[in-house]
Amino acid sequence: MLLQLSTWPEVERYLTGSTGIIIPIGSTEQHGPTGLIGTDAICPETVARGVAEQIAVLVAPTLSIGMSQHHLGFPGSITLRPATLIAVIHDLVGSLARHGFDRLYFLNGHGGNIATVRSAFAEIYADTSLGSSSSGGLRCRLSNWYMAPSVHQLAAELFGDSEGSHATPSEVSLSYFAHPEAIKQAPLEPPVAPNGPIFDAADFRRRFPDGRMGSNPGLASVAAGERLYQAAVADVTRDYQEFLDSD
Repeated sequence: MLLQLSTWPEVERYLTGSTGIIIPIGSTEQHGPTGLIGTDAICPETVARGVAEQIAVLVAPTLSIGMSQHHLGFPGSITLRPATLIAVIHDLVGSLARHGFDRLYFLNGHGGNIATVRSAFAEIYADTSLGSSSSGGLRCRLSNWYMAPSVHQLAAELFGDSEGSHATPSEVSLSYFAHPEAIKQAPLEPPVAPNGPIFDAADFRRRFPDGRMGSNPGLASVAAGERLYQAAVADVTRDYQEFLDSD
């Protein structure tokens, strides 16, 4: 069940049976010469919709722009400042909590979001601790689809040391599974990109001139993406249900 394709009476009825919701969150940033700029938003949205086909869960619209300042050296990348993303999450959670949602499951596709999303959660919990919010039973969880146990194991099995840490063949495969009409081809030299630290946008472009980090997305395929999708849906479904049942 997708929030944007629902009516308010349908959401009101949903809340009589469940107060949980999945919120996909990603980014709009370069993913090397063959990876789609929307990869980090496409992947969690695809997995979330797959979960909704398995169980009765409401899926919110995807937060498709995240904290990606280090990718701004590549055309097409868009970022929010950490403070801006914190404010967006704070307002989103406040809006949903007002209607009675109290289990908010953020399904993330971008590693650069993790610190900021956790900071947003800390601000939200501080509101209740300091008495500026009455939503004392509110719980938020951050889950990274690419770190789900079955996904991590399958990516290692499929791609080994070529998985890397950005523009990975696993995320590119899942995005190709979701959008086979958008598969890209380009030379990758060297096949496995170098790896290293991340600082600002200029430094990133200097260290990783084609945008990849330790990866070979030339190994990506729709078939691999389908296997990763199935693994991710199974793991996320289980984790979400455990979250609903937690105190």
